[in-house]
Amino acid sequence: MPATTPRMPVPPAAVRPGSPTPLGARYRTGPDGTAGTNFALWAGGAEAVEICLFDDEERETRHQLTELTHEIWHGFLPGVRPGQRYGYRVHGRWDPWTGARWNPAKLLLDPYARAVDGDFGTTGGTQQGAGGPALPAEVYGHVRDWPHQQVADTVRDDRDSAPYVPKGVVVGQSPGGRAGEDADDEWRDDRRPKTPWPDSVLYELHVRGFTMRHPGIPERLRGTYAGLAHPAALEHLTRLGVTAVELLPVHQFAHEDHLVRRGLRNYWGYNSIGYFAPHAGYAATGTRGQQVGEFKRMVRALHAAGIEVILDVVYNHTAEAGELGPTLSLRGIDNRGYYRLQNDPRRYADYTGCGNTLHVVQPQVLRLITDSLRYWVTEMGVDGFRFDLAAALARSLHDVDMLSPFLAVIAQDPVLRRVKLIAEPWDVGAGGYQVGAFPPLWTEWNDRYRDTVRDFWRGAQPDVRDLGYRLSGSSDLYAWGGRRPYASVNFITAHDGFTLRDLVSYENKRNTDNGEDNRDGTHDNRAWNCGAEGESDDPAVGALRRRQLRNLLTTLLLSTGVPMLVAGDEMGRTQHGNNNAYCQDNRTSWLDWSLLDDPRWRPLADLTTRLIALRRAHPVLRRRAFFSGRPQEQGGLRDLAWFTAGGTEMTEADWYAPGATLGMYLSGNDISQRDEQGVRIVDDSFLAVLHADAGPRPVTLPGPPWAREYELLIDTSREGEPAESGLGEGDLKESLDEGLDESLEGQGRRDGALEAAVARHAAGATITVPGRSVLLFRVVPG
Repeated sequence: MPATTPRMPVPPAAVRPGSPTPLGARYRTGPDGTAGTNFALWAGGAEAVEICLFDDEERETRHQLTELTHEIWHGFLPGVRPGQRYGYRVHGRWDPWTGARWNPAKLLLDPYARAVDGDFGTTGGTQQGAGGPALPAEVYGHVRDWPHQQVADTVRDDRDSAPYVPKGVVVGQSPGGRAGEDADDEWRDDRRPKTPWPDSVLYELHVRGFTMRHPGIPERLRGTYAGLAHPAALEHLTRLGVTAVELLPVHQFAHEDHLVRRGLRNYWGYNSIGYFAPHAGYAATGTRGQQVGEFKRMVRALHAAGIEVILDVVYNHTAEAGELGPTLSLRGIDNRGYYRLQNDPRRYADYTGCGNTLHVVQPQVLRLITDSLRYWVTEMGVDGFRFDLAAALARSLHDVDMLSPFLAVIAQDPVLRRVKLIAEPWDVGAGGYQVGAFPPLWTEWNDRYRDTVRDFWRGAQPDVRDLGYRLSGSSDLYAWGGRRPYASVNFITAHDGFTLRDLVSYENKRNTDNGEDNRDGTHDNRAWNCGAEGESDDPAVGALRRRQLRNLLTTLLLSTGVPMLVAGDEMGRTQHGNNNAYCQDNRTSWLDWSLLDDPRWRPLADLTTRLIALRRAHPVLRRRAFFSGRPQEQGGLRDLAWFTAGGTEMTEADWYAPGATLGMYLSGNDISQRDEQGVRIVDDSFLAVLHADAGPRPVTLPGPPWAREYELLIDTSREGEPAESGLGEGDLKESLDEGLDESLEGQGRRDGALEAAVARHAAGATITVPGRSVLLFRVVPG
């Protein structure tokens, strides 16, 4: 006999009519003063809906929701309190040929559940994977192991899935908070940093991977929200100087069957199944609603440290995959209402590469997404979102449409239009590449920046034309419709692809541990291994790789736009050549904090800290408007000028000429912006010289009127030298006044006074720029 869930007797008339709004399970007091929970579920084409309650012995009590208002089934259950676990069974036709896939044998997760308890398949089930354990066959709406696989998805599986799936949890208004405290009261003493876009430095991290090996975090808190809120974790973030963490997905997610069969897990989390619930696997305090309070405390701790919280969100697809995937939630609630289907409605339209695509044009799907976004802002305290495969959300019926319902709703929403919105501006469908096309309010991951900078430093750029655009804010992509330079999120690495260290150590991916015969992951790495593939004991190779890392980080943090770092890149983290570690929940992905004690890698972290401090101290590096190439007042200099190695301004022919050396002059006296009092902002002026050729090159420093004298602040050819401080005497004082003394302690003042570390050069002088290096000069006033 197949496993079934023990059922408790159902009291008659236990369910009151309740309300169709808000959707989800909401604990409240009824009109007569009776406390209970209102359940409301949109299930457009369903014939009946049952709410199923589970006790601690997994015994199930079913109640039919008889009220139906505007396709929302609803009811109020007196006495149901926070901590109660529940799910839905939805009745309707089984006709996959028309897209109908209702199956009441499958317990479904509430898409509005605010907490989730349990995991898929942790209690057994029919495990028939050929290569090892698999997800239980019971969690599939169809007979997964039907002998004729070409029609397997059309044969309904009537086995009960309840023993093998997680349950939603009823959550009070303030889990872990004071009794009677509402959402507004809970956040009344929280201070959102509200860092302006131009001042932002993003830091992409994984909650589990960042904390799992940190020696200063108690072992019981590692891998959790509480671990990220621990002072030891916050200390690194504040010392580094980043302004926001961009968390890899923390919505409740599931592990794919093909990974479970190989003994692996989904580590990154891009397989969402619950858009309101913090992923229970990252909670230290419990999974009966405690994870909600723990997440909120993490946000408060980060805010108190001056750090914003941005969530990487996956609204483009769900963990239910294609027609051969499991039935976990939306498929069983209303398959045709939630997913994009092909002309053959048995099949799914797949613009994501993950088997399905949410049908965002449908009002109920758009409501689900926007309700989720508002919830995370207003009740969970987050400051913004990075939208995975955002082009899939911007599709109307088929094509990407920048006037699509999703983008239109976001633009007018009084809550969402005020937070940080970051698009991954592509998907895998036709016409899905949309870099530079998203409307105002949005910033974008700029992969053109990534590719150009990688190519320049590996010697693959024929000239410096594209580099000039990328260094100065990518005006060719974003200078339209009132957009600003901060529309470009500049990055060189991200969670997918090589780490920064691997980018200079490997040219070919090494993904065999993923179990796909090295087929997964991109082949287009744009990497250079510095003469040896993989780890090398050759001191010259190691020194060159570290120099290249300094070049890449310095280029990133001196570029106009919003820089994004990946956690661990500042300390030389490696994944040993794996460029798609999405299923490596182990030391391959977890940060190795011992690198900070390694004399080879500690200087890289110090340089990153100094570069961020330099960026913070100088508004000329954080421009709010695009460069005009013109003076801001009569007799002034152009705000941006480009120079050849000979010290002359670039001509049209110079841009097209073969070369790997470029001088960029940023005039601090010609910034086209004013402070809050309306006073024009004035800053120091800087000259950056980027030289990607292997050998040294004579470079003439621009003469008057650009400068009379320059002081060298950064020389990436020198490892751990005082001249790398990135801060001159004036900046040091300013930064100390701003409370950055810890980050600068012992860095800009080694081997005597700071002044002794600063080399000065007369304007018009010819110097020798070392091969593969960045030199940053400040114009000496006077």
